[in-house]
Amino acid sequence: MPEKPFASPRLPFEIDDRIDPRLVTAHAGVPLVIELFRRVGAAQVVNEQVRIKQRQRGVTSAQWVETLIALWAAGGDRCQDLTTLRADAALAALLGYELPAATTMRDFLEACHVEDLPLLRAGEQTAVPEESAPLAGVGAANRRILAAVQQQMPQRTATLDVDATILEAHKRTATVTYEGTSGYQPVVVVWAEQDLVVHDEFRDGNVPAGCGNVRILERAVAALPAGVEQLFVRGDSALYEQEVLAWCEEPARGIGYAISADMSPPLRAEIERLPETAWQPDRDEPDMIREWAEVPSVPDDKDYRKGRPCARRYLAIRARHRQGELFADGSTAKHFAIVTNREGDGRSLIRWHREKAGTVEHVHHVLKNELAAEALPSGKFGANAAWFRLNVLTYNLLSALKRLALPGDFSDARAKRLRFLVFNTVGTVIHHARRTLLRLTAAVQQTLLALARSKILALSPA
Repeated sequence: MPEKPFASPRLPFEIDDRIDPRLVTAHAGVPLVIELFRRVGAAQVVNEQVRIKQRQRGVTSAQWVETLIALWAAGGDRCQDLTTLRADAALAALLGYELPAATTMRDFLEACHVEDLPLLRAGEQTAVPEESAPLAGVGAANRRILAAVQQQMPQRTATLDVDATILEAHKRTATVTYEGTSGYQPVVVVWAEQDLVVHDEFRDGNVPAGCGNVRILERAVAALPAGVEQLFVRGDSALYEQEVLAWCEEPARGIGYAISADMSPPLRAEIERLPETAWQPDRDEPDMIREWAEVPSVPDDKDYRKGRPCARRYLAIRARHRQGELFADGSTAKHFAIVTNREGDGRSLIRWHREKAGTVEHVHHVLKNELAAEALPSGKFGANAAWFRLNVLTYNLLSALKRLALPGDFSDARAKRLRFLVFNTVGTVIHHARRTLLRLTAAVQQTLLALARSKILALSPA
């Protein structure tokens, strides 16, 4: 059979030198998330509480925020990307205003920075500035989104997963993190049942993750909307502070927790002293044997008391290679431990603790790699804190959009899938008989966007 000829290196089209007077946008789905932002009342909160001096007249505080939400939803991640987005006249027609320029957006963000704010304790040699008024205003808007989701899809349980992440940055003001890179180390608290970030705290890179966590938990709990009756906390060893454990154990709170414990020499000695009969199967892995055991006592835990109503339990985990291979440090086994005040089967509690890897670590990934949390715009701490919190707000809006407006098969859709199927949809904007019409190019997108918008508009306005 004759061989098929190679495809032509020239595609079968030409660029027409005539301009179509109709307005065409590649981001016809972006207005959905902006309309949701307004419908739940978050835009109103921003206009009321984020008050800063603005150079560009006619742009409200909410419109500055909406512009960044639209930019990140469309796939941009830097202020200069606004140059391309604001050239989309069709998108501007759908939103109802011309998007601001990149330079004025930086002015808006840097206006969120306030010098000489009160400092909050964070370790022996580091501190975290208190939130500025504009930053607190964005936090209030975020809480409005939480309340809207809880109103439509109430949850009686709130499992709060706490974790810090490193944002690498080469700003002159960035400090060195424990990994040796320069940057910042914000902390987020994720409400696992609702896939929402209830609180975030932006920090310099040299601020230890294992400090100030009682303050973070207090603010996270205060941010929860009405209807939550049962609280749980999960975290890694950064949360292993006596103040955190005692705070959760207060009878008035009754918060159940599972937190990775520091492997101190006394704890390691107790684990290695356990008889083989104490170890039980944990989970099967192809090359690893994982087992767990209850630790009867922990000498270095000063507040540890067996027999009290909320007695702490230490659960040990042991990992060994199936073929008897040694780990890199020459040991035959690796040991880990968690501390918990919850009753029940230890193996189930260990698995419940591991589930935070699918919540808070997932949030970190989306914020840094699918939104724009790591593309920090300024050398000013307050501007970067506002940028990060606005990314958190955008994450929550996307989560709310999936839960309140989109079909069920979008429930676990990541930001990049939402862009592909929803936000970056081609449409034509037509002005006819004093009406603005959005005409889409495919029936599937038309059905999807019409359904989502009808659900958004059906929400009770806040």
